[in-house]
Amino acid sequence: MFKHILVPVDGSATSMQAVGKAAGLAKAFGSEVTAVYVLDPYPFTGVGADFAYGQAQYLSAATAEANKALEDVKKLLDEAGVSTKTLVGEGHAIHEGVVRVAENVGADLIVMGSHGRRGLEKLVLGSVAQRVLQAAHIPVLVVRS
Repeated sequence: MFKHILVPVDGSATSMQAVGKAAGLAKAFGSEVTAVYVLDPYPFTGVGADFAYGQAQYLSAATAEANKALEDVKKLLDEAGVSTKTLVGEGHAIHEGVVRVAENVGADLIVMGSHGRRGLEKLVLGSVAQRVLQAAHIPVLVVRS
């Protein structure tokens, strides 16, 4: 039924639960899995040398965090007997990066975690899962913690 599953991760326990669900689906359907960590290459704007230095530090730390999260995903999926590809994507809005990667890799299902934020926290931080649901043209399975 599903040939290619995309699993966006952020290193959280909730995203790892989504990886577990994706592994089960991949085994059941014989699907290919791609795990992606989307980071914003320009999370803030500024002017001058301090901005450039801060930007370089941010990109270094964000890339290291992404690689660590993807290593954990790869290990979990390998242990489950599911072959997977991993990649770091970019997007000023994370949900746009997820949808773009889904289109680029030919995914026909997105399995992702949701932190279940409510109230002011949701208003301030937003919901990536909700935005992916609105923007994606393929089915999205949302895994709640």
